[in-house]
Amino acid sequence: MLGITGGIAAYKCAPLVREFVKRGAEVKVVMTPLAKQFITPLTMATLSKNPILVDFFNPENGEWNSHVNLGMWADVYLIAPATANTIGKMANGVADNLLLTSYLSAKCPVFFAPAMDLDMYKHPAVQKNIATLISYGNHVIEPGTGFLASGLEGKGRMAEPADIFVILDSFFDTNRYLAGKRVMITAGPTYEKIDPVRFIGNYSSGKMGFALAEECADRGAEVTLIAGPTSLKTVNEKITRINVESAQQMYDAAVENSSVADVQILCAAVADYRPSVVADKKIKREKTGEMTLTLVPNPDIAAALGKIKRENQVNVGFALETNDEATNAKDKCSRKNFDFIVMNSLKDKGAGFQVDTNKITIFTVGGDIKEYPLKTKKEVAADIVDAVVEIAKKKGL
Repeated sequence: MLGITGGIAAYKCAPLVREFVKRGAEVKVVMTPLAKQFITPLTMATLSKNPILVDFFNPENGEWNSHVNLGMWADVYLIAPATANTIGKMANGVADNLLLTSYLSAKCPVFFAPAMDLDMYKHPAVQKNIATLISYGNHVIEPGTGFLASGLEGKGRMAEPADIFVILDSFFDTNRYLAGKRVMITAGPTYEKIDPVRFIGNYSSGKMGFALAEECADRGAEVTLIAGPTSLKTVNEKITRINVESAQQMYDAAVENSSVADVQILCAAVADYRPSVVADKKIKREKTGEMTLTLVPNPDIAAALGKIKRENQVNVGFALETNDEATNAKDKCSRKNFDFIVMNSLKDKGAGFQVDTNKITIFTVGGDIKEYPLKTKKEVAADIVDAVVEIAKKKGL
């Protein structure tokens, strides 16, 4: 789906649509009322081979153009040109035309290609709105630098149609690679009972693991998500969720599903120990105020899956460290037979448990290291899955 807004760069949409149709894509075009002043609906209808949508309904017969259906139909929604006005509305949830309501209903990846004068593009308000859209998971196609409609020269020209096509084509090459692949992900904490009302646990919210599950499912994978206790919900219907509580339950579920998994991402914060004895009644406070709790080791999920790992299987681990981060992560990657490990440190502000951001470093078993800046967990999930796809391609999956 292509959304065209009211900017002079709308003329570039004609060769863009022609290229998509030529390559076999089905294209539907949504235009704002002002966009019709820059390029005609007849031109776009002829090139896209579909009627152009502008209004919520046809005043002649009352036929409704459902923004919900459009949002569900598209595999990708490209808004080009994206004016400062439309970018601002997208960032703030304004829905006063069919293009914007379709954006808010979109279930697919959204790309937007800014096009405006250089001073508008540099304005703090516009840059803030662009950053907001990126934080929502949208993809910006950076404008080029050159002569502008105002006669000035600078950054603000909409990217060229050929470049936009290459960006989307590359995106689908990477983002559909997992189609049909089976991915198993562990997420969240585990709770180890002490008695009917108390447990040993940790601060994991499961947000990183759930973001990974959604990202893999969005890329076409069949995902099995083994989730510890968390209030998070899944959205994509390609995610099969198995709820567990203890490390032993997570171990059993992981081992059972490992044999059919092409990719295993072990993101859960699994308790290493559990009480040796679980009381069947609430333990009362002793008069001395002291209590001794004996702990025994839980089964090591990563080590177990590493031992039965197949040659054409991708295993990914996580390491949350507080000290000697790189040394500990690389050692764990080798011991647990991971293809790569995702390390984050509690020393980094905005990384770790119960936050919406993360800052990671990826260590591969071959010794490669890649550091990433602080990002939202949705963006981090995309980076991690990109690394998974890279390893999967090398293994011929």
